[in-house]
Amino acid sequence: MKSTPLEHWDINTAKETYGIDHWSNGYFDVSDQGEVVITCPVNGAGSNDESKKVNVSLMDIIEGMKDRDLHMPVLLRIENLLDHSISRINEAFRSAIKKLDYQNIYRGVFPIKVNQQCHVVEEIAQFGDRYGHGLEAGSKAELIIALASLQNDDSYIVCNGYKDEEFIDLGLRAIQLGWKCFFVVESPTEVELIIRRSRELGVKPMIGTRVKLSTTVEGHWQQDSGDRSIFGLNSLQLLEVIDLLKDAGMIDCLEMLHFHLGSQLPSIHNIRQGVQEACRYYISMINEGASMGYLDLGGGLAVDYEGAHQKGDHSKNYNLNEYCIDIIEAVMQTLDPKGIDHPVLISESGRATVAYSSLFLFNVLEVANFDPVFVVEKPEDEANETLKNLYEVTEAMSAKNIRECYNDAIFYRDEIRHQFNRGQVDLRTRAMAENIFLSIIQRVQLLAPSVDYLPEELSNLREDLADIYYGNFSVFQSLPDAWAIGQVFPIMPVHRLNEMPTREAMFADLTCDCDGKIDQFAGGRKTLPLHPLKKTEDYYIGTFLVGAYQETLSDLHNLFGDTNVVSICINEDGSYDFMRELYGDSIADVLSYVEYDPKGLKDKFRKKVENAVRDGKITVATRKEILSAFSASMNGYTYYEHEQWS
Repeated sequence: MKSTPLEHWDINTAKETYGIDHWSNGYFDVSDQGEVVITCPVNGAGSNDESKKVNVSLMDIIEGMKDRDLHMPVLLRIENLLDHSISRINEAFRSAIKKLDYQNIYRGVFPIKVNQQCHVVEEIAQFGDRYGHGLEAGSKAELIIALASLQNDDSYIVCNGYKDEEFIDLGLRAIQLGWKCFFVVESPTEVELIIRRSRELGVKPMIGTRVKLSTTVEGHWQQDSGDRSIFGLNSLQLLEVIDLLKDAGMIDCLEMLHFHLGSQLPSIHNIRQGVQEACRYYISMINEGASMGYLDLGGGLAVDYEGAHQKGDHSKNYNLNEYCIDIIEAVMQTLDPKGIDHPVLISESGRATVAYSSLFLFNVLEVANFDPVFVVEKPEDEANETLKNLYEVTEAMSAKNIRECYNDAIFYRDEIRHQFNRGQVDLRTRAMAENIFLSIIQRVQLLAPSVDYLPEELSNLREDLADIYYGNFSVFQSLPDAWAIGQVFPIMPVHRLNEMPTREAMFADLTCDCDGKIDQFAGGRKTLPLHPLKKTEDYYIGTFLVGAYQETLSDLHNLFGDTNVVSICINEDGSYDFMRELYGDSIADVLSYVEYDPKGLKDKFRKKVENAVRDGKITVATRKEILSAFSASMNGYTYYEHEQWS
């Protein structure tokens, strides 16, 4: 669908149209050439002076990918942005601690479940070493990753989730090696196992309890909070844990209080309420004889996917500095009157740590639109009467009778369809009617803004007439949250932004599934302004802020596998290095994931082709060509491949 033409278009209009200044956190911008650029701080970790930044065009990086035979779609990781996010969180807490004279330190831990990819976790462990930034493990596999990745004894390991004997033994061995490794108790039964295994191994455990707060939060993760939260101990269970540890003479091992209100907390008011309630539990546990000393705030530091700067499912009404200040103030205001020492503050900010560092790039393969296919001409005198009536609507239409003409057009269009189904009109007559109808609807859409009171049935025309841009990707593989929970990601073209976009569109992916689409965009829009395709030039779309969860939750719908992955590091002079290039799954790879044997499939197909030779259907030379094509496909990318434009 053609978008409503703007009177003026420039780079600033482009930036406002796609909201890049609002959601990018300063990491992305649009150049004068109309290309999205990565805006990277280069003053090093911990520097408060971020005035020096370098810009790198995504189109330059895409050209570099082409030179390395890395086809679309591609997941692009930017190591600098991951490093900078770790610095920002740690430095913001340090600044707030100094400003408020808080009498303890902050330690961050990254929840491995948010992005378990090896290169991501390795980069977090390596760069976070200077801050003692640790890892949170919710399973034995994740604990093994943490034990192998962390080198700094000052880095904490927080063990969440339900734990068996082997899990607990691994954590106790970590304590022996010098780490602060906390067992966050999820149920009273875990305590008995921790007590038994710690005695048998002769290792004093570090125990925390996850409490279920009554504080409820707003937004998508509302059900993760309050009494119906599926994780955490209620007050009765907490007392049971305390009594078990007292009876075992191990109440001094209870050192941490942990709480978690949700993955994406949009309101700072909810966060402050939760911290205050948690501190009341903290005071009570000290009164019961627990050593305490550590307060784990869990996750929840939100990412403003929409750039709305207000509370909502995909936004937030606070910034990082406010988040840190409000948490520390809430702790001090609750504990200070009781004369209780300030605890070490721990947070498990996963989403805010990795979201900005990854973006997903894909090219558009084709467009389906709802424009008239050919010029609308007046039907001949001998033409079908209903068809002539439909054409007359085009001549009578004006802003004053838009509703009447719209209803008449639907009536006549539907009558032609009925006549076609009864065999009374031929295919060409039906096609002519559809073409006239589309021209009428397009005119209705253009006239609609000038109507003072738009009828309800005409209010959704923008969505009903939107183009469908077919992207070279799978929603289920690369953007599963867009499908599963309606997550809104910032999406925009990464080039041609010095040109006015003249189409309104949604995206469909390569899968054979009606859910394989993206039709929810920032600001509640169901369409996105896009440019018409050029015949000999790829059109590239970027989906931003995808570093959290998307790689971990991916799905093999239609056997579309992992995409190509590129990691880059940007240098201070504006150059950049390709640090890692991971080629996406081949067809043979994904077949093996679902228990097919690629070699066995080749053998079966070879027999089929050999039988065709025996039966005289093909020649031996053709046999060779067919088997060669089959083998090439088995080793090929699961996504659409075409020859690169010259």
